[in-house]
Amino acid sequence: MAYENLLLETDNHIALLTINRPEALNSLNPQTLDELSKMIVELEKSTEVKVVIITGAGEKAFVAGGDIAAMQPLMPMEARDVALKAQRLFNSIEFGNKIYLAAINGYALGGGCELAMACDIRIAVAGVKLGQPEVKLGIIPGWGGTQRLARLVGKGKAKELMMTGDMITAEEAQKIGLVNQIVKNSELLPEARKIATKIATKSQLAVRLIKEAVDNGLEMEINRSFTYEADLFGLCFAGQDQKEGMQAFLEKREATWKDR
Repeated sequence: MAYENLLLETDNHIALLTINRPEALNSLNPQTLDELSKMIVELEKSTEVKVVIITGAGEKAFVAGGDIAAMQPLMPMEARDVALKAQRLFNSIEFGNKIYLAAINGYALGGGCELAMACDIRIAVAGVKLGQPEVKLGIIPGWGGTQRLARLVGKGKAKELMMTGDMITAEEAQKIGLVNQIVKNSELLPEARKIATKIATKSQLAVRLIKEAVDNGLEMEINRSFTYEADLFGLCFAGQDQKEGMQAFLEKREATWKDR
């Protein structure tokens, strides 16, 4: 399928997915949301891709937000439907089988920040701005932002950022846990690929179960989450990678992973 607003490159089990609307600061208009939804479905089905890096075209923006011109005339139920559609898309990233890295090369605001928060790991260029400024438009974050931001940085800080609409730098975002790493602009994609390669060369069964344990366990009561973790730990022993990984360790050699 041809995509007008997305670019995709794949190499060595890593996909680089670029949102390609630099003239609009890569804002997520309805067409781009549709294309991104279809692209994620394709990537999730891929037997070759293990890690997906998401970034924005150009040097100004990762994703500067949703398309305000497209949202302005919406009626209440239409706006709700758009929010639910975007939430389903971002949920398919957060709870998908692949590992997603956000390579934040510029503004990550509104829907762009919500997209980045749906990813497993976030790497940002020094000085870029992130935030949920929807309150300045008379609305709230509706694509998962009120929930993901609070879970990542805590209730108090999340309320402060959303109620003021303030943007923060990548440096402050790192301090509060919104960003994992900060790099120079020239190092963004190389560093993202470096991390993606490390993940892609590990047992993919173990990687997926780590993602499930963290994402699902956070929604559980603590003792139930420990039982859930033990269940997934036990499940590892049903695959080939546990046997190979432990045997390779005992034999002091590199493991050859087999589970998908």
